[in-house]
Amino acid sequence: MMEDTHVLDTPPAGANADWTIPQNWSQFTAEEHRVWDTLFERQAKLLPGRASNAYLRGLDVLKLSKPGIPDFEELSERLMKLTGWQVVAVPGLVPDEVFFDHMANRRFVAGNFIRRADQLDYLQEPDVFHDVFGHVPMLADPVFADYLAAYGRGGQRAQGLDALKYLGRLYWYTVEFGLIAEPEGMRIYGAGIVSSFAESRFALDDPSPNRIAFDLERVMRTEYRIDDFQQNYFVIPSLEDLLRVTVETDFAPLYRELATLPDVPVAEILPGDAIITNGTQAYALSKR
Repeated sequence: MMEDTHVLDTPPAGANADWTIPQNWSQFTAEEHRVWDTLFERQAKLLPGRASNAYLRGLDVLKLSKPGIPDFEELSERLMKLTGWQVVAVPGLVPDEVFFDHMANRRFVAGNFIRRADQLDYLQEPDVFHDVFGHVPMLADPVFADYLAAYGRGGQRAQGLDALKYLGRLYWYTVEFGLIAEPEGMRIYGAGIVSSFAESRFALDDPSPNRIAFDLERVMRTEYRIDDFQQNYFVIPSLEDLLRVTVETDFAPLYRELATLPDVPVAEILPGDAIITNGTQAYALSKR
């Protein structure tokens, strides 16, 4: 789940032991499909020139035979052929051990509900639009697909090392809010940005946030907020570099080291940071 949000201790009624539920695509209403179509059209127009090449290539996977919210069976069939991943429906946020088990086995859990028409711009709990439009296109990329599976395996190990706080930050600043340096310029690949009409512009265009070259230890020390725009974004040089540092790092001694270091507050710059954009922090100051 990777958020400080309470979930049930046991699967809710109607869910399987692994918290999955039938998607029951035919039971979505015409209004729910219209909400998806509205969100999809708005973001699809905005993202060219902003989203990463990998994301835009993967977005074609969502162009399925049915209108509205994608049918997970059809979507999973396409993904399986590309990277071995599938999408499974869950009723909402799931416990960490369930989340990591699905991810380690290349099953991406997606909420089986969609926001209302009056919630287009923000919903705290991830819905099917965030989960599928935001995350699934990147799962069609073989390198990122391997990264997320490796992350799931790492999460299973981190549970026994009391290190989920640090690993959660890595997920936040890569999978959810990551930027990538591409030959054409800085681009978005994090699901929390590409699925947000406002933040997909803020993350690249606004002078307020810091944009910092990715460093594994630095990222895992950095606090974050789930209810506002980010004030530090971390920029990877490539998906290959992100995967490499994940699979080549021995995380156990890194977790021990992190436990001796202070957390880094949101928006703070450290002396050793490789700064790409030194933000004005105007947005953060305006919220005080």
